Amino acid sequence: MKLLSPVDTMFLRMESQRTPMHIGALLTFTLPDNADDNFVRELHHTFSQLSFLPFPFDSVVAGGVLGPVAPAWQPVQPDPDYHVRLLALPRPGSDRDLGTLVARLHSNPLDMSRPLWEAHIIEGLSGNRFAMYFKAHHCAVDGLGAVNTIKKWLSTSPTEYIAPDDSRDEPENPETGLIDAQTTALLQRVANGTLAAGELAQRLVGMARGANSSVRSALHTPRAPFNTALTQQRRLAVAVLELPRLRAIARATATTVNDVTLAICGAAVRRYLIEQDALPEQSLTASVPVGFERDEDTLNAATGFVCPLGTDETDVLMRLAMINAVTSRGKKELLAMSPNALQHHTLLGLLPLAVGQRTGALTRMPPLFNFTVSNVVLSKQPLYLNGAQLELIVPVSFLCDGYGLNVTLVGYTDKVVLGLVGCRDTIPHLQKLAVYAQDALAELEKAALG
Repeated sequence: MKLLSPVDTMFLRMESQRTPMHIGALLTFTLPDNADDNFVRELHHTFSQLSFLPFPFDSVVAGGVLGPVAPAWQPVQPDPDYHVRLLALPRPGSDRDLGTLVARLHSNPLDMSRPLWEAHIIEGLSGNRFAMYFKAHHCAVDGLGAVNTIKKWLSTSPTEYIAPDDSRDEPENPETGLIDAQTTALLQRVANGTLAAGELAQRLVGMARGANSSVRSALHTPRAPFNTALTQQRRLAVAVLELPRLRAIARATATTVNDVTLAICGAAVRRYLIEQDALPEQSLTASVPVGFERDEDTLNAATGFVCPLGTDETDVLMRLAMINAVTSRGKKELLAMSPNALQHHTLLGLLPLAVGQRTGALTRMPPLFNFTVSNVVLSKQPLYLNGAQLELIVPVSFLCDGYGLNVTLVGYTDKVVLGLVGCRDTIPHLQKLAVYAQDALAELEKAALG
């Protein structure tokens, strides 16, 4: 048994019926030319036989003596018939039908008494395609970890196939001296926290000073319409942006692709809120996760900073320049910290969310940011699953109370795919944000490139 890290434990404690803490991904594939009518069903059978998921997907969260303070992973034998599911859309299923299905699947919490993941293989999609939707709890994986897990199922070769593997190791028996080992780990965490406290306090003082401070941005975040109490149901919207266009803007403005996508998100949300006559006078802000070095036992290895999105700025190039100034400083400050301090910086950021979520006070607290914008890369090369080419991967992230919008980007081949997740009852017409993101790219492109 391994203890959950403090960050993993925080995500576990934030779980509720209205705000399930899992993240997911929707993948669509084009069937191979030689595929027969049973291709998807055979793929489902193959997946059902595989021991293809690493720790902790072979484990459950155990209570035990130290469970309330320090939950641990207990190895078990996952039930493939439960975790790997075959679904079908009425033919010919449209992308809208698929999005509706995945939004409903994503709204349902995971069974916390089982290993914390599900894989849904979906046939019946139009255009000679099928799909897969995978979700896992955030206490078990972060965005980069999920992408790395998915990448292991795929190949750069259309002729490489995954093979069934019926050899499953028996779950380990609880180790003798387990309580002593966990107590030692807890004491080590206390020592690490003590060491990190001094460094982190000094860093935060510096981060709060001067221009383009992410700390001051967080403290001046206005309340937006989606910073309210959530219901359980979710909506999903998708925008596909061309990476060469983003890169051209970044080169012309001496910024980064990530800065450009943040500016696009800011412009899209600005337009959306103007239409609702609900745009705050102060700029909206985004929480921007930044990954850091991890070892094989680290499941969540990301911290972040808060960046204003320039929703109070009409000039698109000024908006981009302002975002670049904050992100450049924010990344530099975070990467100057030790790994120990970074972990505790993450804890510090999650603490008000976790406490507010558990007590029901989160929607009454001033927001520290308005929504999250995160970014990961899958592959620059086309990928295949048993000869079926991966067409698109759409990230589907989580929401917590008071934060009813999340935007996650995944880079794949020459595309950047935006997965927008919103609370169904607090963000009407979520798809408009995807349309407005496309328009914002064109507007920024015209301003930067002429």
